[in-house]
Amino acid sequence: MDATVAENQSTNTWSGGENPLGASYGKMMMWFFIMSDALTFSGFLGAYGLMRFKFIDTWPIADKVFTHVPFVHGDYPMYYVAFMTFVLIFSSVTMVLAVDAGHHLKKGKVTFYMLLTIIGGLIFLGSQAWEWTHFIGGENGAVQLQDGKIVQFVNAKGHQVKLEDFAAPKTDERIQLTSSKGLWFMSEPALVPVNLEQVLKGFDSHPELNLRLEKIDLKTKEKLIVSHAEAAKYLAEAKQVVKGANLHVNEYGKTLFGDFFFFITGFHGFHVFSGILINCIIFFNVIIGTYERRGHYEMVEKVGLYWHFVDLVWVFVFTFFYLV
Repeated sequence: MDATVAENQSTNTWSGGENPLGASYGKMMMWFFIMSDALTFSGFLGAYGLMRFKFIDTWPIADKVFTHVPFVHGDYPMYYVAFMTFVLIFSSVTMVLAVDAGHHLKKGKVTFYMLLTIIGGLIFLGSQAWEWTHFIGGENGAVQLQDGKIVQFVNAKGHQVKLEDFAAPKTDERIQLTSSKGLWFMSEPALVPVNLEQVLKGFDSHPELNLRLEKIDLKTKEKLIVSHAEAAKYLAEAKQVVKGANLHVNEYGKTLFGDFFFFITGFHGFHVFSGILINCIIFFNVIIGTYERRGHYEMVEKVGLYWHFVDLVWVFVFTFFYLV
């Protein structure tokens, strides 16, 4: 008799009959996934921090890069990024309310708060897509030197000036090389609005303009600015005009900054996109009463854990890229 009881207890234990820490199998697996994903993000952010520390005297300043707001012209550092962060954190609050409503088996409230969570995720993802588009397309433009460094043009007040605003007029028109027109089906990226010759001539004819270097004054935390007269020795080494950002070069400064920005924010954006898809599936199941028939809303709680993790990761990404 005792042997039979012991055997049954052993069978229940090994078949998952006991829940560690009182959590279900699904919750435990979600926690395992979150822990492994947290280590992945930690590695990425650690690598970013290491490279930034290594190139601390030439790293782009976030306040000088993320100054844009949709449909508004002007210099508004961090305003739009702060808005994105607020929306994502607010969506985490609505997810908490959805989970709480699920504990009380209130289907209507779970549906409402899940919908708000999905809308918040879509706003954040759309905002991030817009930010990427603006980052890639660029705004003011810059010039890359032979050693790979980036120099930008500023007015007497230290505000960056668009290349098109002072560049000399075009003397000839060149058509972009595409695979249908080029020799041996060669192609090239989209042409920049102005070429290097125009920029150099225009700069010479505007003595009020100065040059901003990559190097940072560690005391003032600002990029060094050289006078119009001193700029000649730098522009003598000019290589090409740079507009926007890609994996090879960007108008904001150090190329590694753009590489890390695309990879880490893109990886996080993929997590947000995945979370929205999962939330939509759970939202549909809530509407058709799947969890009401089961008698619990544990699936809402499990997807809530994932969503809170995505929000928490963004807090670290926001801190590393935009605040520090």
